[in-house]
Amino acid sequence: MEINKNKSRPVVVKRVPERLNRIQARKLLSEVRPFLESDRPQVVFDFSNVRQMDTAGVEMLLYCVSQAMKRDGDVKLASVSPQAATVLELTRTWRLFETYENSTDAVRSFSCFLPNTLRFPAPATASDGNPAEKAA
Repeated sequence: MEINKNKSRPVVVKRVPERLNRIQARKLLSEVRPFLESDRPQVVFDFSNVRQMDTAGVEMLLYCVSQAMKRDGDVKLASVSPQAATVLELTRTWRLFETYENSTDAVRSFSCFLPNTLRFPAPATASDGNPAEKAA
């Protein structure tokens, strides 16, 4: 875990394990919980090592972002692996997070807006059942 200072407020960078299942999600949550309970928490999860993620990992991320937002903070994702990106897209939770190519850009984004470093998933196709596209 890295802690980067950002204008007197730390940004915590936590590397996510290769398998983000129920056991690993609980362990990871216990490690970041103290930071989430601080005033205006700023947390970056580095997903570069993630090869497998299940619903427990998604639930952990949702819990973290809800706790951070209650305290006027934020959780951002960095280096999201293709496997993790697929799970986040299928559960439609990717919409809740700013996602960056690397943890350095994610950390810097807490101090300024970096529009060219944001990563966006590929646009959904018309076959995904999106009512807006059907109406068009």
